[in-house]
Amino acid sequence: MKQHIQMKEAEVTEKPQNKMDVLLGSVGFIERKGKVGVLLIHGLTGTPTEMKQFGKVIARQGFTVACPEMAGHCSTIEALTKTKWLDWYKSIEVAFDALKEECEHVFIAGLSMGALIALLVAAKRKNQVAGVILLSTTFFYDGWNVSKFKRKVLLPIVLYSPLKYFLQWEETAPYGIKDERTRALVHAILENRDNQAADKIGYFKTPATVILESVRMIKATKKSLKEVVSPTLIVHSTEDDMASLKNAHYTQANIASKIVETFFVDDTYHVLTLDKRKDDVAKRTARFCKEQVHKLALVDVVPAH
Repeated sequence: MKQHIQMKEAEVTEKPQNKMDVLLGSVGFIERKGKVGVLLIHGLTGTPTEMKQFGKVIARQGFTVACPEMAGHCSTIEALTKTKWLDWYKSIEVAFDALKEECEHVFIAGLSMGALIALLVAAKRKNQVAGVILLSTTFFYDGWNVSKFKRKVLLPIVLYSPLKYFLQWEETAPYGIKDERTRALVHAILENRDNQAADKIGYFKTPATVILESVRMIKATKKSLKEVVSPTLIVHSTEDDMASLKNAHYTQANIASKIVETFFVDDTYHVLTLDKRKDDVAKRTARFCKEQVHKLALVDVVPAH
């Protein structure tokens, strides 16, 4: 009898984790606050940490918010260089499926290159995606902090020659952040060569091979825009240092979605989720999601003729 009780206890303790929890990784996070999910996608060479405060504000509005680690991230540069853009995409697609299993509706919100992955998932899953929130979408590296010479001359030479195996793009101040206090924290971590820097803030040196993969992903996403039918909110800074407003206008002009809203913000740079207007952006995101859920509820109520 005693042995039987011990076996029962073991069964309880060995209960398998929720699928979404397993996919989060050591740095990823989830806050379960409601039946509607919002999947957050961090940027290329970034980490879920850059989405955490943003996610908390959305979760407080009654959403279940999850942000997993993208494949190859939150470890070492070497681990990242072993992955391709399809690996990054697939790790998010799997996470979307897992969140869909526990939520009635799922929205996807991506930052920078994460916005491209959000578009790719939406293009493939169509109406399964309740809505898409695009933060600092990056089709073109054309912000005021990217020199034309580097973009038009140097980068192509590096990407399409053996040099790509030896060189890397080093991001410099302001690191996509206008807020001086936040920028100082990033700078301090970089200066101290913190062992956990990749977990906290991601990489600020991007190997050329990784940039080449991002270029391939950009091409694939451009082709997929005509397949995206989910309601879309485009959020972009008027002062983006990495990707100009041209990116937002390009997306708006080429996406197939019938519902496309824009929210252009000032007093902030590229990393909208960490900068001065992060709470405004999070609240606007939550409002967009609530409005779309309300429309979906009306569709369910109205009988088909």
